[in-house]
Amino acid sequence: MDDGKFSHGATVAELERALEHHTGARHVVGVNSGTDALVLLLRAAGLRPGDEVIVPAYTFVATATAVVHAGGVPVFADIEEHGYGIDPASAARALTERTRMIMPVHLFDRLADMEGVNRLARAHGLTVLEDSAEAIGMRSGGTHAGLLSTGGVLSFFPAKTLGAVGDAGAVLTDDDTIAETARMLRHHGRSGRTLAAFPGISNPTAVTGCNSKMDDIQAAVLLAKLTRLDADIERRAALSRRYDERLSDLPGVRAVPGGTAPRPGEDRVVYVHLVEVDDRDGLVAHLTAAGIGTEVYYPRPLHLQPCFAHLGHRPGDLPRAEAVCRSAVALPLYPDLEPEQVDRVCDEIERFLTGGTR
Repeated sequence: MDDGKFSHGATVAELERALEHHTGARHVVGVNSGTDALVLLLRAAGLRPGDEVIVPAYTFVATATAVVHAGGVPVFADIEEHGYGIDPASAARALTERTRMIMPVHLFDRLADMEGVNRLARAHGLTVLEDSAEAIGMRSGGTHAGLLSTGGVLSFFPAKTLGAVGDAGAVLTDDDTIAETARMLRHHGRSGRTLAAFPGISNPTAVTGCNSKMDDIQAAVLLAKLTRLDADIERRAALSRRYDERLSDLPGVRAVPGGTAPRPGEDRVVYVHLVEVDDRDGLVAHLTAAGIGTEVYYPRPLHLQPCFAHLGHRPGDLPRAEAVCRSAVALPLYPDLEPEQVDRVCDEIERFLTGGTR
């Protein structure tokens, strides 16, 4: 406040350097939300009007709407059977002559199948970008999420593992040209005081920048919270393990992906502890009545959302995504949660599923 520089200032630059060190990225570009980070990454990576981008049907809506805002067309694929990442086989079936990119999402507590996605992309000459908004701290073979392809993003929405006190986000990439283009796009296309051509875009005269600068106060909050990030990640993991221990032998609860083994070399970070229950809505009502909050991620898959009705999907097209939307619920998980509170949640789940007989 004393400096009088409220956005796009020295504190943002300090946060970018700190995140480069933390993630190992050559470039971190701070912007004003995770959604904008996706839009700018897509544009900086050369998405052209009408290009198709394959995305999973089970994810937050911004994954798909970012493609629309960047000028592309989202094409939906199903998710894997034993997890929530995009299914490379389903993505392969969604390919057309207009497919330009694939954007897997690292969801809840594990990475998408990047080996399968990258193999498919290499076979068809496609660009891979990662919606790694939830994935700070997740790594594969030591490489941070968002850097397992051409580039990725981070969201600092307050509920995230590293959260601000408002909206903020970042683009991650090792590509110098994409980073330079994203930096200009976030600031009206300016390079210093002048408007500049966009080196990563084939028709720069048809592209303008926008106002997506990060606020310095958010950067200051994130710098402070970054010092405790590793401790917060371990705390989340311990609480998640307690859920697994309490719920693992309870009939009617399917712990996916928490109950599946990590891929070789994968470092998980538990952002959300999700379980699947047949009577999900009944359980939500029961927990709500007991004063316990839950979150349904997500009640309707993207391919069946009204805003994408023009793409012509029908129920049954992507069965795994549709099934999860009916059964999945997130349980309370945050670093300040006490183990005794986890036990109370589990007691109520057991009471609901057994009719109070256990």
